[in-house]
Amino acid sequence: MEMTLKLYVDRMSHACREVIIFCKLNGIDFEEVHIDLSKGQQWSPEYREINPIRQIPAIMDGSFKLSESHAILRYLACAFPRIADHWYPTDLYKRAKVESVLDWQRTTFPRGSGSYVFHSVLGPAVGIPLNTKAAARTEKNLIASLALIESVWLQKKGRFLLGSDQPSIADLSLACEIMALEVLDDKDHERILGPFKRVLKWLDDTKNAMAPHFEEVQSTLSNYKQKAQKQRNTVGSKITQSGRKPVLQSKM
Repeated sequence: MEMTLKLYVDRMSHACREVIIFCKLNGIDFEEVHIDLSKGQQWSPEYREINPIRQIPAIMDGSFKLSESHAILRYLACAFPRIADHWYPTDLYKRAKVESVLDWQRTTFPRGSGSYVFHSVLGPAVGIPLNTKAAARTEKNLIASLALIESVWLQKKGRFLLGSDQPSIADLSLACEIMALEVLDDKDHERILGPFKRVLKWLDDTKNAMAPHFEEVQSTLSNYKQKAQKQRNTVGSKITQSGRKPVLQSKM
């Protein structure tokens, strides 16, 4: 009996979303096991057996266990049949270029979009106060990273990263991370992403190339954005009624 691939994920995590989307795009059957970060389920003894580091995503393919989203994407691209070559090219030079984007993303972007969104919006979901100072600091890193995508990774030819005509796992992973900005209010979203027209065009091309699964999996963000907006409106209403100025919680 063939074992079903298990994905241990929380769709609020961009790293989890990219793994889910890749499986859906490539017809890989899987069982989605929800690890609710807001409830601290990654700390359970049961999940420790899957990933001792207690981070998500993780997978179990038969008896084989693996964590780290980029490692998972590489594994899936190689382990499952009929995966199109453009995702993770067999050509050494093309694959090395894809790896360079993935490595740059891991060393640079955690201080960019993910950190900015966490400190400005998502923190309370896991019990951590909003941190305006950290948000301001990480916004600078985010802007610099977006500028690098436009000047280095996006080229004049090709719709996707590295001048490619088809997306790779680097496009999928980086787009999912940038899409975390969707939880921001419209004004902040436009202020940060608006100046980067080539990045916006690439994101649109990526969404279209990965339709309908990209948008379906990313819809978790839209739902959270609506919830966060209601919370902001409630807080603002209470402040207006009390006549007090808002006190922003900050934790260094």
